[in-house]
Amino acid sequence: MTARRLAPDTVAVALALLLFAASAAVGAAVNGDGVLLLDWPPLFARWEPHAGPGTPAALLLAGLVVLYGPAVALRLAWRWLGWAVAAGSLAWITSLALIDGWRRGVTWRLSHGQEYLTALDRVGSLGDFLRTFTDHIPLDSPDNWPAHVAGHPPGATLTFVLLDRVGLAGGGWAAAFCVAASATAATAVLVTVRALAGEEPARRAAPFLVLMPGAVWMGVSADGYFAAVAAWAVALLALSVRGRGGPAARRFAALGSGVLFGLLLYLSYGLVLMGAVGVAVLLVARDARPLPWVVLGVVPWVVGFTAAGFWWFDGYATLVDRYHAGAGGYRPYAYFVWANLAVQVASVGLATVAGLRRTAVAGSSALRAARGRRPAGGERAALVVLVAGGAVAMLAADLSGMSKAETERIWLPFAVWLLPATALLPPGRARWWLTAQAATALTVNHLWLTRW
Repeated sequence: MTARRLAPDTVAVALALLLFAASAAVGAAVNGDGVLLLDWPPLFARWEPHAGPGTPAALLLAGLVVLYGPAVALRLAWRWLGWAVAAGSLAWITSLALIDGWRRGVTWRLSHGQEYLTALDRVGSLGDFLRTFTDHIPLDSPDNWPAHVAGHPPGATLTFVLLDRVGLAGGGWAAAFCVAASATAATAVLVTVRALAGEEPARRAAPFLVLMPGAVWMGVSADGYFAAVAAWAVALLALSVRGRGGPAARRFAALGSGVLFGLLLYLSYGLVLMGAVGVAVLLVARDARPLPWVVLGVVPWVVGFTAAGFWWFDGYATLVDRYHAGAGGYRPYAYFVWANLAVQVASVGLATVAGLRRTAVAGSSALRAARGRRPAGGERAALVVLVAGGAVAMLAADLSGMSKAETERIWLPFAVWLLPATALLPPGRARWWLTAQAATALTVNHLWLTRW
């Protein structure tokens, strides 16, 4: 691979860094009167260089993955690779969180920062909770919900209510649950890539999935848990169209996918946009037969929550009013519509930026081949469509105006689907790009104190 051929990747990375720097400079300039409601735009963080007990572990793990990750990913038996990716992701997420210490970096963020646990004392009967949930969303309502509780359907809070009621109470257990769930998202993406694009691209992407810079936020927020549910919904859908089992197994996978997509509807309103990734899977496979089974899996959630007194559309409409009455109404769309994208550099990493450039080139080639009625490369075309699904979901969230700031956390369910683009990077440069990924995460976690 010559320097000349590598130059476009370098240019793409340089432009991404310039975009991030521009968002920081413009953010600082317009934030003098606090209009952005951020300490250090575009990040929801404050400048605080520090180290902590997780620093040695994070450095050691990064070094091991950089040195041995590509070779292990290519040689390890497939049945063990998914487990290895989940274990590596778990260790990476945990070590990054512990850079800020156990209390400040882990338990406090879930018990107080994201507010779900602070609302548990107000949840008595689950029936009453669901029937009256929407009544407490407006800012001017008596006993209105905290921002994160109000900002999501009741399924998000119910998750932590159920943990509490089975004896796993407190920030420690909530953090353990979110960290463990978050770590499996990488494996779900791996499974999907293999099903749609083949084993070789999946193996190439594996170490990059482990060292995702977004791990800074994965384990210390409920959004990492949401990302895992979304990723497995997509993975099961991919197995339903390209799995190795028989018709019964494929129908079961489609039903399981629907169950998880249905759960997503009641974890976060914005995750309805994960439908774009689901459509991408069906487009790659050119197979819509799983759809009835997916719908069958979704329906019980809709019927159950509606019968219990929570109507999804009423909740969302009420939330939109609250959003514009609060921070969303003050934060300027003209800044965040591009700064939201700039901050993703810190979440998906520089290797993904380079991979996205290659994805765009591959997509352009595939379109030219289609116009000329020539066959397009199957693996590359599948990766292009899958990554495009994640990008479309992210762009839709951005243009909606319902995502202003904090998107390094909120968009994690979409961001993980940009990582497969790293499979298009030249294998001979994998260690350099993995170093860039690790450096991004370590820099963010050591220079800024992220809120969650």
